[in-house]
Amino acid sequence: MSEHDFDTIFPRGETNEAFAEYFTGQSYLHMLTTEGVVIGNVTFEPGCRNNWHIHQASSGGGQILLATAGSGWYQGEGEQPVSLLPGSVVVVPAGKKHWHGAKADSWFTHIAVAVPGEDVRNEWLEPVTDEEYARLGEKVQGA
Repeated sequence: MSEHDFDTIFPRGETNEAFAEYFTGQSYLHMLTTEGVVIGNVTFEPGCRNNWHIHQASSGGGQILLATAGSGWYQGEGEQPVSLLPGSVVVVPAGKKHWHGAKADSWFTHIAVAVPGEDVRNEWLEPVTDEEYARLGEKVQGA
C-alpha cells in the first residue's frame, strides 16, 4: 500500500516535526481539538513508531488510542505486542510505559485521546530498538 492509496477519516496533517525526536521514521499529526480534551489524528509511515513513553498524572490522565486505518502495534512494558487494525481500541492508564506505531509493511493511523487529569504530561523515554521491533511478530495478541 502506498501513501497515495492510504485513506483516512480525518486529514493526515503535516509532518510531525514538533515530536520528531521521539519517533523512529516519519509521522504526521493533525490536531482535531485541544479544547477540553486533546485529540489528535496521528499517521505513521510503514515501520514508524514512537519511543517508549509514559503519560504521567497525579490523578486521572492516560491515553485512549482508536485505530482507524492500516495496521499497527501497541505494546505495554512487560506485555506481548498487540496487533491493531481499524476498530481496535487501547486504553493506556496513566503511569503505564508503552509505545505504538505502524507495522513494517503498512501505513497506520490512530486517533490519540489524552484522558483529562491533574498534572498531566508525557515522559518520553528510549526508542524501540530495531531488534525489538524486528521480533514483534514472534508472539502477538490479536494478530
